[in-house]
Amino acid sequence: MASRVCLLLLLLFVSGGDGAAQPPAGAAAQFNVKAFGAVADGETDDSKAFLAAWAAACEQAGGSKMVIPNGTFFLYPVDFSGPCNGPVAVEMEGTVAAPPDLHSFPADKDEWIAFNHVDRLLLAGGGTLDGRGGATWDCVRAKNCPRRAPHSVSFNYLSNSTVEKIRSINSKQFHLHVFACNNLTLRGLEITAPAESPNTDGVHIGDSAGVKIADSVIGTGDDCVSIGGGNSGVVVSGVVCGPGHGFSVGSLGGSAGDEAVAGVTVMGSNLTRTDNGVRIKTWERPYALSAANLVFQDITMSEVRNPIIIDQHYCPEKNCEHKTPSEVKISNVRFQNISGSSSTKVAINLSCSEAEPCEDIQLIDINLVYVNRKENVVSSCSNVRGRTKGTVIPASCL
Repeated sequence: MASRVCLLLLLLFVSGGDGAAQPPAGAAAQFNVKAFGAVADGETDDSKAFLAAWAAACEQAGGSKMVIPNGTFFLYPVDFSGPCNGPVAVEMEGTVAAPPDLHSFPADKDEWIAFNHVDRLLLAGGGTLDGRGGATWDCVRAKNCPRRAPHSVSFNYLSNSTVEKIRSINSKQFHLHVFACNNLTLRGLEITAPAESPNTDGVHIGDSAGVKIADSVIGTGDDCVSIGGGNSGVVVSGVVCGPGHGFSVGSLGGSAGDEAVAGVTVMGSNLTRTDNGVRIKTWERPYALSAANLVFQDITMSEVRNPIIIDQHYCPEKNCEHKTPSEVKISNVRFQNISGSSSTKVAINLSCSEAEPCEDIQLIDINLVYVNRKENVVSSCSNVRGRTKGTVIPASCL
C-alpha cells in the first residue's frame, strides 16, 4: 500500500494539474524526518527534526520530497518557510500532534504549523493533523484562556500549490487558514471537530485569488468554509458540510482594512443539520467595501436552520447597539437550484443594509420545505432589490 501511495504522489507531483508542482523528469530527492532524528512516539519533541528535513528539502534544487512516515509525531509550533530552490512535496502518512496546552504557544504565534512563501508545494499522503483542542475549547467557553487560540495549519503566500487527502481533527481554532495565496487547490480533505467546539472553522480564506476547495467532508463547530475579505476567484465544490455553520462569505466590514470580495462560487454541495446554509454576513460598522459576483448553486440541504441568508446586521457580541448601518455593498448574487428542508420557518432571509441596499439578488429554482411539514416556510426581505425566476418555494419576497 505504501509503495502505491508513493507512486501516486510522485505521479501527481510530476503531472501537476490544478496548480500541483511540476519538477523535471526523474526521481525527486527524499528527506525522511526519521533520518533527521524524529522519534514518532507521540511524546518526544520532533520539531527540530521536522525543521531540518524541511530545510534540506527546500534547499534541494530541481524538486524534493519531505517524508513523514507512519507513527505519531509531536510538534511544537513550527514554520516551514521558503522560498525554496524547487517544488517541494510533503508526503504525510503519519499523525502529527499539537501541544494541548496554550502556554506552549508564543503570544505572537497565530498558528501551530505554517507553510510560508512557497511556490509549487504539494501536501498529501493521507496523514492526520491532530490539533488536540479540547482544553482550549473549555477555556474559550469559560473566557479565561491565557492567549488567543492558534489555527492548526496556515498557508501563507503560497502559489501554484495543492493540499490533498489530508485529515485535520480537533483544531484549537481554524483547521486550515489560507492567507495571501494564489492558485491553491485543496481537495479530498476530511476535517472534523465536535459541533460544540468554538471557532473551529474548517477552511478560512483571506486575501487570496484562485483558491479551490473540492470533494471534501467537513464537520466542525463553526463555518465549514468561511471566505473573508480580499478574495477573488474562489470555487467551493463537492463539499459535504455538517455539523457546523455552513458556507459563509464574511464577516465583512469589521475593520478599515477589509478588502472587497469578487467572484465566489459555491456549488454541488450538501449540508446536514447546520446552523446556516449559504450566508453572506457584514458588520454594522462604517467601513465601505463591496461583495459582488457571488453564486450559490446546486446545493442540497437537510434540516438546516437558516438555509439562505444575507445578514447585514451581524454582531455576535452582547449589547450590540445597531446604531451604524453596514456600508458593505452587496450586489449580483445568485441563489440557484437550492432544495431541501429548513429547521426554522424563515427559509430565505435577506436582511440588507439601510445605508447600502443589496442589488441584483436572484432567486432561481428554489424548493425548501419546513422540516416538520406542518407549516409552510416563508421569506423575509428588507432593503433588497432583485428578481426571481422559475419555481421559488417559499414564495419570494423580492
